[in-house]
Amino acid sequence: MPATSDTLANQLLVALPALADPNFARSVALICQHDDQGAMGVMVNRASEYTLGQVLSQMGIGSDDAQLCARAVLHGGPVHQERGFVLHDGGREWDSSLQVAAGLYLTTSRDVLEAMAAGEGPRNAVVALGCAGWGAGQLEFELGENTWLTAPADSELLFELPLERRWQTAAGRIGVDLFRMTDYSGHA
Repeated sequence: MPATSDTLANQLLVALPALADPNFARSVALICQHDDQGAMGVMVNRASEYTLGQVLSQMGIGSDDAQLCARAVLHGGPVHQERGFVLHDGGREWDSSLQVAAGLYLTTSRDVLEAMAAGEGPRNAVVALGCAGWGAGQLEFELGENTWLTAPADSELLFELPLERRWQTAAGRIGVDLFRMTDYSGHA
């Protein structure tokens, strides 16, 4: 595992305009795990076709909270699209959680969804179907090819900002205006 300063965990990957892959064009992904074996993240700016109510219903979990049930479920990435990932704050332990950063977790177990449906879940949470993955060295190569920018993650962007504003806002946090960039890249 790389030294802590070398890890991209808890960083946002912001797709540059030249990234043409439809899976990642104009995407923002939170890197949840990064080591010498590769990286895993969840895209945080694309809605899927599902609501949380539909996902809960499919899992046999009931909820009377209309606002919760109406929430959009995110498209987290092209890998494991049938699997749910809950990105959340709080300190409670769930059956299967990965600590991304202090106070930020990624949970893949049913118990967090049951707690959310019962009104006992984390204060801030987003649910995504699927994730993004990079093999050993792949993400570092893509960064070297000017495919992505990295920016610090923060609670406001992850949980409050409207999805359609996250791409430009994430880049703006490091002083980049993506709308003023060309949609091609090269090397001198």
